[in-house]
Amino acid sequence: MTTTTMTKIDRRPFASLGHADHGWLNARHHFSFASYYDPSRMGWGAIRVWNDDQIAANSGFPPHPHQDMEIITYVRSGAITHQDSLGNKGRTEAGDVQVMSAGTGVRHAEYNLEPETTTIFQIWIEPSRKGGSPSWGAKPFPRGERSGQFVTLASGFDGDADALPIRANARVLAATLKAGDSVDYAIDDGRHVYLVPATGAITIGGEAFGARDGAALLGGQTVTITAQEDAEIVLVDSE
Repeated sequence: MTTTTMTKIDRRPFASLGHADHGWLNARHHFSFASYYDPSRMGWGAIRVWNDDQIAANSGFPPHPHQDMEIITYVRSGAITHQDSLGNKGRTEAGDVQVMSAGTGVRHAEYNLEPETTTIFQIWIEPSRKGGSPSWGAKPFPRGERSGQFVTLASGFDGDADALPIRANARVLAATLKAGDSVDYAIDDGRHVYLVPATGAITIGGEAFGARDGAALLGGQTVTITAQEDAEIVLVDSE
């Protein structure tokens, strides 16, 4: 009798990601999105989208609608300016994060008003409940505060008072590691973790990951993440 087991660490090389170049937007898709479709990459747990976007100077996403989705934007370089149908407007700089709970529906625009290319991770997580009034928020997270450890940037758990609130049983975390440093991360049974080094090179359980590679990690394990060179890491832990 043969038993099939899922790999507990699944590497998604940057070169294997979906790709769309619109001129003003050069996008890589970790999961199926828009014209990129891969039935084996429809999402990971409640994580539905992880886009790696390069947005040209003085361009951006014009107003468009969203509903029943938690949308997290992690700015890697440059800055993004948000405005929405609720009257919110704000500029989020590199290393900082903004979240939007689309709820019953909202229209928003995201512009790069800077004189240089802006790079972001945009992450969509399915909410644990549908509906509710839409909301938006942003917060600076100085990189020094995450040196050698994960800091929670956004969370749907009551105990994470310093994090931006989202309406999902999930956390968005980030860490910066110096070359040679390690950090452990425990993943509970039934959870789904997706991790991407924004910069640098790391190993997870001894397996090598380069900048902007994805790692899909199954629950029920503790992984050791070691920086092979200075690295900045973004991680989502979801249902």
